[in-house]
Amino acid sequence: MADSSQKMSYQAGEAKGQAEEKASNLMDKASNAAQSAKETIQEAGQQMMAKAQGAADAIKDATGMNK
Repeated sequence: MADSSQKMSYQAGEAKGQAEEKASNLMDKASNAAQSAKETIQEAGQQMMAKAQGAADAIKDATGMNK
């Protein structure tokens, strides 16, 4: 039979382990959110560049500079 101080020590260790796991999960979620935001920004930048290139080409076509 474990005495009460051993039980308390075990429970404290359990609580510490659970807190560490929760913190780790939160860090993973934050990292995933940051990565997702980075990818979204990169996609938006690529779309803007493509649109700008399309607009530049349209202007060149309209002004006859594309020949």
